[in-house]
Amino acid sequence: MIIVAWFAGGFGIHRLMMGYDNWWLMLLTFGGCGVWTIIDMINIITGKMNMADGRVLES
Repeated sequence: MIIVAWFAGGFGIHRLMMGYDNWWLMLLTFGGCGVWTIIDMINIITGKMNMADGRVLES
């Protein structure tokens, strides 16, 4: 998922794939001008961001 966030994070594709409903906000703001994308990437790397239904994101 980190690879998807790296290449398409500004479009919110990683959030769409994870099942989040608010992915379109990242699409409209291009990832909060990159800030939300960086925060999401850090959370994915550290294991703090789970799937939208609560499942643990595994490699």
